This record gives sequence, C-alpha cells and structure tokens, in this order.
Amino acid sequence: MNLELEDKLALVSGSTKGIGLAIATSLAREGARVIVNGRTVAGVTAAAAAIQAAVPAARLEPFAADLATEAGAAALVKQFPTLDILVNNLGIFEPKPFAQIPDADWRRFFEVNVLSGVRLSRAYFPGMLARNWGRIVFISSESGIQIPSEMIHYGMTKTAQIAVARGLAELTAGTGVTVNSVLPGPTHSDGVDEFVKQLSGGRPFAEFEKEFFEKVRPSSLLRRFATTEEVANLVTYVCSPRSAATNGAALRVDGGVVKSAF
Repeated sequence: MNLELEDKLALVSGSTKGIGLAIATSLAREGARVIVNGRTVAGVTAAAAAIQAAVPAARLEPFAADLATEAGAAALVKQFPTLDILVNNLGIFEPKPFAQIPDADWRRFFEVNVLSGVRLSRAYFPGMLARNWGRIVFISSESGIQIPSEMIHYGMTKTAQIAVARGLAELTAGTGVTVNSVLPGPTHSDGVDEFVKQLSGGRPFAEFEKEFFEKVRPSSLLRRFATTEEVANLVTYVCSPRSAATNGAALRVDGGVVKSAF
C-alpha cells in the first residue's frame, strides 16, 4: 500500500533511539522528509546515519535541541515554521516505589512527557487547521490505561497524553486534520533494556522476559516484548492520508495486554 507520504514534513521528537528512531526510519522509507531530533548533535548525527543506512534515499533534517524545554521548542519553530506531521514521542520512564517519588519527579515527568507535546501541538496545530491537513500523534502507552504500580508517575503522564489528544481531536471536526494517540505495550527499546537491568538482577534477557510476562504482564497475548518496528508500523499508517477516518482514537499496539474489547 502506498501511504502517500511523499514530501510530507514530519517531526518525530526524541527520535535518536528506540520507538522514535523506528518511527523516523519508517516515515523516511515512505518518502516523508523527517526532522530527526535529540538533545545532542552527536546523538542526532548517529541516528541520521542509521536511518540513511537503512533508507539510502531518506531525506532528513537533523535538529539537536531539548524539546522538553521552551527554548528548544522555540528554536524548532523558528527553523521549521510549519509541519505536516507531528509525532510527540519524547518521553522518559523509570520504576520507582510510589512513596519514594518526590514532587520534583512528578513535575519532571509531566514537563517531559506531557507538556513537551502540548507545547509543540500548540505551535503547529493552528497552521494544520489553516491548511486543512495535518497529523498529530501522541505516543502514549498501555500504562495510561493500566497504571503500573511500579511507576505511577509515568502512568499518570500517559493518561494525560490520551486526554490531550482526544481534546485536540474535538477541535478538528470537519477538517483534514487528525489527532490520535498510539498506545504501545511492553516494547524492546533501548530504554527497556535499562528498565530490565534495574528489575532483572542481572539475569539473561530471555529469562527475565519469560518471567515478566508470566508475573508482571500476564494478560499479554503476545507473550513477548514487541519490536520498535511493530509499533512504528501503526504510527506510520496513522500519520498518512490513508488514515483520514481515524481521529480522536487511542490506538493500542500493546500485544493484547489491556483486557478490553474497546
């Protein structure tokens, strides 16, 4: 299927690793011009090289800045005043007992995971409406529906992203703009490798994975960590003109972790 993404300008925030890198690679493969973003020049350069190796014809716009900050967002908008596609992927997570999560961590998680996407959407959404076409996607998580007891502060931010996406979608009625959230389940990304190290006690990944899905996420139907490419496949479709009838949705690519038909 041709996803009709040729020449669309897309930003994937936090796209130097993991799910963000996979989304940027997938969009580039479909012909979009992709702004590759990370906090450091070195990280962005390495990610762009990896995408170019996978997609030799990729058209990339490297942009190094912390998009969780007002200054970073302002610099982005100055260099790229308009976007066709905004993927709010930037995010952080860490397991921490609830009683040990200080106020500063709650604020930091909200600033990075929620406000970064709010700020970028506020900058680009009006232009999308004026041009009568655009795609905004928030990379949320199944943790926004089933709040994980080991990182409640993270789950809170993922729920907030779903709410923001739905609220923005309400403002698109009758236009060619859509706003959706995508909810990955446990995914084998770079960040998850660190998560596994914290929780596994040094055990081999395969052993930890088996126990994780038996005890921590027993509702999973996939019974393994999804690949970043599997998540990127859905996101790329949602970013395309082909997905015009999908709007205001919380789309799960969670391996069946959430035990609901809806």
